[in-house]
Amino acid sequence: MLVLGGYGNFGSLIVHRLSGIEGIRVLVGGRDQRRANELAAQVGGEAVCLDMNQPTLAGRLNELKVDLVISTAGPFQGQDYRVARAAIGARAHYIDLADARQFVCGIHELDRAARSAGVLVCSGASSVPALAASVIDDLLPRFQRLDSIHHGISSSAKIPGQATVSAVLGYCGKPLRQWRQGRWQDVHGWQGLTRHRFPAPLGKRWLAHCDVPDLDLFPQRYPGVQDVRFSAGLGLKLTQFGTWGLSWLVRAGLVKDAARLGASLHRLAVAMQPLGDGRSGMFVHLQGVDGDGKPLALCWEILAHQDHGPNIPCMAAVALARKLAAGQLRQRGATPCIGLLTTDEYVAELEGLDISQGLRELAAH
Repeated sequence: MLVLGGYGNFGSLIVHRLSGIEGIRVLVGGRDQRRANELAAQVGGEAVCLDMNQPTLAGRLNELKVDLVISTAGPFQGQDYRVARAAIGARAHYIDLADARQFVCGIHELDRAARSAGVLVCSGASSVPALAASVIDDLLPRFQRLDSIHHGISSSAKIPGQATVSAVLGYCGKPLRQWRQGRWQDVHGWQGLTRHRFPAPLGKRWLAHCDVPDLDLFPQRYPGVQDVRFSAGLGLKLTQFGTWGLSWLVRAGLVKDAARLGASLHRLAVAMQPLGDGRSGMFVHLQGVDGDGKPLALCWEILAHQDHGPNIPCMAAVALARKLAAGQLRQRGATPCIGLLTTDEYVAELEGLDISQGLRELAAH
């Protein structure tokens, strides 16, 4: 199995977890041979120097006898499907950690080629949409009718790479579509401030509108649902409200594109990391009526401490790799990562980390 971008923030977490699975050969891939060598030596894997943009990528995958490519080489906003196409050409399965709405929702265009090659091409193996969908699927039998889905993630102060920050800022203050009251409506990125009360010690966290594939996928997957919202929050109030303020400058036309400020804002956020508490959380809040026709509201949450939160989006790829290696996942073709994992299968990969989950029944309104 090749982990592309294997020495990066998410890639290294996946490499470490995969290396502990018996029978799996892990290749650490990327353009930086030195970094790939260092990580491969730590985990007993193999280092491979390659570039996702090289025209001979499919042939290189064939030479390496790769049976699965896991791409962590984001950001996926604006990226094309060249890596997935190369994997199909090499008759290798493909999984990515994309959370870019257009990228994940458009993966179906590779379905015919993937089926012809007999491989699985899976996009969005991350907290969204993979984990969120698995939670909803598990809880859905408790609802006679599901009316609304509101899910969100509040990160710790630990900052991802500059490219990821710039990608997130790309829709700051700009319109994005949400399914509200049974129809499509425009909201603006990083606006619509709301608070979610997590169990202690996280407590109340501020969140705002964020663009994810779920906003398109869930109204299709759960017919009859009237509202689908996703919100995201930053670990420090200063960065949260700073981004919210920036969204208004973009919306007013005073700043054309917040992504252009990505480098300087990334440096500032990194400098403020020590002020964080290392805690992050995710929630999935569902409302509707139960089998008796009574109002029902359920809230599933997962909490991470000691900055273990970045492991959560990585474990869908690990769980899928485990199932593919064991011959337990027969699906082929190209699809967003929904319906391929149960919540238990996902959460099992987090064993040994300071991460916990729970379900609460709330007062319906």
